[in-house]
This record gives sequence, C-alpha cells and structure tokens, in this order.
Amino acid sequence: MASIFTKIVNGEIPCHKIAETDDFLAFLDVFPCAKGHTLVIPKKEVDYIFDLEDELYIDLMAFAKQIEPAIRKVIPCKRVGVAVIGLEVPHAHVHLIPMNSMSDMNFNSKLKLSDEELAETAKKIREHISL
Repeated sequence: MASIFTKIVNGEIPCHKIAETDDFLAFLDVFPCAKGHTLVIPKKEVDYIFDLEDELYIDLMAFAKQIEPAIRKVIPCKRVGVAVIGLEVPHAHVHLIPMNSMSDMNFNSKLKLSDEELAETAKKIREHISL
C-alpha cells in the first residue's frame, strides 16, 4: 500500500509544494511544529532513510540544503533545524523546521494553521527557491 507521501507525489492528495525535481519533493507539513515546517522526501518510496541507496541519500540531503535558505529568508528564525524521525510515515523524509529555541522542535506540540496561511507561506518560500 502506498504511503501518504507517495499519494502526494502521485497527485492523489494535495500539498503545499515548495519545490520539486524528478527525484525529490519538498512541501509544507500540515501539522507543523513551527510556521514554515517543511518535509523533504525522495519520490521513490523507501520506508527507512538509512535504507536509501547512498546516492539517493546524499542527493536528498543536498536537495534539503537547497530549500533551507528560502525558508530562512521567509520565516524569522535563528536556524532551520533538521530532524529525521521516521516513525510517523513509512516513507523516508527530512523535517526542516525554523527555530529560535529548542522548544520549536517539539513534535508533541503542533500548530494549527489555516489552509490559507499554509498556501501563503508556501508561495513566499517558493519565491526564494533557485534550483
């Protein structure tokens, strides 16, 4: 059965897209820890990030690195934190979370943003992407 992220890749479920290549997709988390919380995934469905082929793993991290500056330009923050949890969705993914303190990376405390807020945030971040 396809993961929710594969369904997003296939266009079966909508997302607030930040950037996309042939191999990767970045989109806003709809249950964010902080405004601008972005998920970066390989389009190929692999459950565990360390099961990715080396080249795909390296390219995933390089793609995430290209997204980070755009998030930082749009969302006031000291840093963009990186997290790989891997339990919530059986599809390898990286969390990019704008943060001003460690508490901004609290996965037990989620923001409730409207679809309009998510769409506007995604639009602003996309304006600063240069792939």
